[in-house]
Amino acid sequence: MTACKLGLVLGSGSARGWAHIGVIRALAEAGIKPDIICGSSIGALVGAAHASGNLDALEKWVRALTFWDVVRLLDVRMQGGLIEGVTLMDSFRDTISGTSIEHLSLPFAAVATDLGNGHEVWLQQGPLLPAVRASIALPGLFSPTRINDRWLVDGGLVNPVPISLCRAMGADFIIAVNLNSDIVGRHLAPKTKRKKVAPEEAEGRRDLFDQLLRQLNSGLRERALNAWHRERGDDGEAPPGLFEVLASSINIMQDRITKSRMAGDPPDVLLSPQLGQLGLLEFDRAGEAIDEGIACVKRQLPQLQQTLERLHRQDST
Repeated sequence: MTACKLGLVLGSGSARGWAHIGVIRALAEAGIKPDIICGSSIGALVGAAHASGNLDALEKWVRALTFWDVVRLLDVRMQGGLIEGVTLMDSFRDTISGTSIEHLSLPFAAVATDLGNGHEVWLQQGPLLPAVRASIALPGLFSPTRINDRWLVDGGLVNPVPISLCRAMGADFIIAVNLNSDIVGRHLAPKTKRKKVAPEEAEGRRDLFDQLLRQLNSGLRERALNAWHRERGDDGEAPPGLFEVLASSINIMQDRITKSRMAGDPPDVLLSPQLGQLGLLEFDRAGEAIDEGIACVKRQLPQLQQTLERLHRQDST
């Protein structure tokens, strides 16, 4: 009988995706190492770093990110998306090997969405970096990526937690990480208390989206956006802002799609880090996300070990 293959599926979730680093660390500490790894969106990025042997470099880089680093990385172009992503991917180029997917030491695949027909696209060969860039191209924020004559966008649109892809690659037992379990409505809730920040950061932080708007090249467009205001209703409450609506809509979409896909194809073990307090683009809060990824594995480690032991007993009979 062939040995059981363990698959690790890393889901989409923007800045919450740094939790995947903590998940991989905690699993490895418990002696659990995947034979196959698949990812969607930010899960594809972290999975690619792990499969290429660059997870240490990626973790070092993201832990050092500051708010202003993130602002500088998000190059506003307004061509197919608010963010072009060239600066961002140039930074990842230093932490993710330029090898092709088929030459990685660990079988890996990323999920993207064909913008032309809405089909799910499994990226299992070719250059690694363009595949990751396509998988993280969240519509409206990141511009799409052209691969094999197709415009590709974020894999989270069609398969936020790609269990089906992992099974198709030969995984017998699947651990999946869902980052979308507690996010609906979070961007409309009162802001959570953040760690103390330097005065110069607090002065400009407000919302990351406000910072992005300031980077727009057209002075006329910038003045128009700055002059835009929200009228308050009879109860004195202003309606949600542009970024609040965008972020909340993305959260609702990913939550509903994730639940629908997993209802028909559930993993053997589901890990759900609780990171609803993290904003869509708060990539500078990597420490919080990584710590929760570790804590999530530790909370479910007894169940995980029992399931794996049962599987190994079946494997040996």
